[in-house]
Amino acid sequence: MPKVKTNSGAKKRFALTGTGKIKRKHAYKSHILTKKTKKQKRRLTHFSLLDKANVDSVKSMLGLK
Repeated sequence: MPKVKTNSGAKKRFALTGTGKIKRKHAYKSHILTKKTKKQKRRLTHFSLLDKANVDSVKSMLGLK
């Protein structure tokens, strides 16, 4: 049986927490920042957890399933 290859794009974008949940960064923080408010940019800085609907597909991309 061959080894399961991880998706190299997914391993750069997602990380596992200690409890096994998957954390992700927010989108829209990379460019065109002049028209966004300070509050909006500050909120986009923090990590958030992945939605339940996407957990299975991301786990398979990371080779965890």
